[in-house]
Amino acid sequence: MGPRLVHYSDVENAYDDPDRIGRLAGTLQSLDGPDALLVGTGDNTAPGVLSLVTNGRQALDLFSAVDPAFETFGNHDFDHGLDATRDVVEASPQTWLTANVRNGDGRFLADETAQWAVREVAGTRIGFVGVTAPETGAASPAAEPLTFTDPFDAVADAEAALRNAGAEYVVVLSHLGRADDDLARRSDVDVILGGHVHQRRIERVDGTLLARPGSNGHTVVTVALDGTEPTAEFKTVDDAAPDERVAGAIEDRLAETGLDEVVATVEEPISRERMDTYGGESRIGNVVADAYRWAMDTDVGLQNGGGVREDETPLSGDVTVADLVSVVPFEEPVVVAEVTGAELRTLCRQASGQVVPYGEPDWWNAHLSGLEVVWDRESRTVERLHVGGEPVDPEATYTVATTDYLLHTPVEFPVLTGTHRVDVGALQYEVLAEYARAEGIDPSVTGRVVRR
Repeated sequence: MGPRLVHYSDVENAYDDPDRIGRLAGTLQSLDGPDALLVGTGDNTAPGVLSLVTNGRQALDLFSAVDPAFETFGNHDFDHGLDATRDVVEASPQTWLTANVRNGDGRFLADETAQWAVREVAGTRIGFVGVTAPETGAASPAAEPLTFTDPFDAVADAEAALRNAGAEYVVVLSHLGRADDDLARRSDVDVILGGHVHQRRIERVDGTLLARPGSNGHTVVTVALDGTEPTAEFKTVDDAAPDERVAGAIEDRLAETGLDEVVATVEEPISRERMDTYGGESRIGNVVADAYRWAMDTDVGLQNGGGVREDETPLSGDVTVADLVSVVPFEEPVVVAEVTGAELRTLCRQASGQVVPYGEPDWWNAHLSGLEVVWDRESRTVERLHVGGEPVDPEATYTVATTDYLLHTPVEFPVLTGTHRVDVGALQYEVLAEYARAEGIDPSVTGRVVRR
């Protein structure tokens, strides 16, 4: 039997569920052994409820219990600022690998990280390199001081060095998302363990094995390196015996925050699957957009699809503040933007993945309140646009309540900029909690977004 790799990624909101994070820890421990290495591929410290209040240090409860070998950075691992990232790296037991993240003239945290590494497991020398999506600097404000260099060049250099060091297999720990396919075609590495995209995957591209375990701690991937072509399979955490120390530590953290306050009761469970975030109008998207418009008293409420965190577990029963933080787990305030009717029409065009190349072409990236839009997919045009039941006047001014993130990222809704900001409110999850206390949570789909 050859060596095995055990791969986790995008743990994110799992820290807000003591049972699930306990089972994830138990699963990783059960799969570990002298012939195995545990490895992570980013977004394993943030986002999430506890991540907001601990600056990502809640991840140390998991890391210290399972003792991974390697980790690489995801975009959300910079959410709380570079000092917070440094604190987690310094306190965690694993080696952080980063070949394309630079700070000034050198590699980020050069004394605490490595570009690549070789480990011998079960008599086999395995080389590892870590890379992060180059758009992270534009999409994550806290990461703006960093430079993210070309990951393909970084992997090519590392692969040559690892082969020269005697590596029989070269494994990339990647937080590149869909660029993993290009990386497989442009390199001769053996395995790419991916993150960033939350859909589970095991495929082979140009002879390279690509795997992703999905998000929120529901599944891990095991990879066998037995002298033939690498193979992989999924392992769910549902049936694992939980690590009670990890579960207990997370329970204690939640209790200390006061985030277990019940603010509403949901009678009909509200789904949070991928198509609820990117498939057009959804009940969970309407909750968020309605809360923003209610809190800021605006014409329109807007939430980007990626800002509503998907989860296999629906929102149901007694809903706590922690549950609502898990929906939008970011330290971003809700703001008011003033836009013209013409800009509002452009904003709706930019919600389509056909227009702005964010995600997949069939994605719809806007959850809306106070606005009704009919989108024609064939012509890629806004066929009908009403605010408050009236047609939008291109010369008129409208107010939009949204997350401040959308005013400073060029990746989504580029029509919005900081010059549109006229007011700043509370943090996103605080707005949701106040809305839930005052109005309850009972959303329905009403035809706000129609795609033909």
